[in-house]
Amino acid sequence: MTHKAPAGADECRILLVDDHPLLRQGVAQLLALEPGFSVVAETANGAEAVQLAVRHHPDLILLDWHMHGLNGLDTLKALRAAEIDARIVIYTVSDSQDDVVAAFRAGADGYLLKDMEPAAFLDKLREAVCYGHTVVSEQLSAVLATALRKPHKPAPDSLDTLSEREGQILRLVATGQSNKLIARELEITEGTVKVHVKNLLKKLHLRSRVEAAVFAVQNGLGRGL
Repeated sequence: MTHKAPAGADECRILLVDDHPLLRQGVAQLLALEPGFSVVAETANGAEAVQLAVRHHPDLILLDWHMHGLNGLDTLKALRAAEIDARIVIYTVSDSQDDVVAAFRAGADGYLLKDMEPAAFLDKLREAVCYGHTVVSEQLSAVLATALRKPHKPAPDSLDTLSEREGQILRLVATGQSNKLIARELEITEGTVKVHVKNLLKKLHLRSRVEAAVFAVQNGLGRGL
């Protein structure tokens, strides 16, 4: 299902992916009442989500975790494999540490619980899109911090394999900045930033921006998420 987006250069264009019609409709109505947000498309199907993302170029994808058919994790992986560079925020009832870690390692930019207060939910979405922050529900912060201390760590000397530009971008990734904000700061294109991020993750043998940010902070290269 698609929606015509109202005019407005600064609005956040959102794709909703959730197989619960009533909840999806409720979130769409909540966003419609909030200035600066526009739901451009919605679907109950993970495979269709990839097609809609390619078609509509949303700024933000709100993705349910437990869906019939293609689940949230597989949908997230498919979106990133299709090089969709929208911010992707999981919203779910699951507070499982395994789910939280799996989401961030697969390329999520946030993980929010569905029992959040609406105002807090909207604030987190603004943080994710306007400021490029990684966002989590408050009660999951400790869960995520504990879990991210455990992944495999590349040797510090692997930093020597990075180019000067890759090192600059890693420092900015560590502050939670989006590709768009990094491109603006370094005066390069978003596409160039994407290539550098992909290359530095490969060189460091990491799977996500969050792991890269943790590694950078552990090695004194950034302030953290």
